[in-house]
Amino acid sequence: MDESELTAIPRLATKAMLRHDSVRGVELLLLPERVVLLNKSGAAILGLCDGSRTVRQVVTQLEQDFEVADLTNDVMTFLHDARERGWVVVT
Repeated sequence: MDESELTAIPRLATKAMLRHDSVRGVELLLLPERVVLLNKSGAAILGLCDGSRTVRQVVTQLEQDFEVADLTNDVMTFLHDARERGWVVVT
């Protein structure tokens, strides 16, 4: 993993929206013609992808929120997958 990946700024794709389904108690990613049910960690990552934080800042915040260390690889893997699926844009 190189430094440019950690300094990139992820944000949700224009067509994507995060929503909480209070009836079912789950987090959803709404996309044109589909809905993705997110687990807690996926929702937490995407919730921080607002275009104001670098990947490194997202990782740091998640490590603080979940009181866990060494999340860089997990977050990078998730963001890579989310980018390929068109859920996030990374600049």
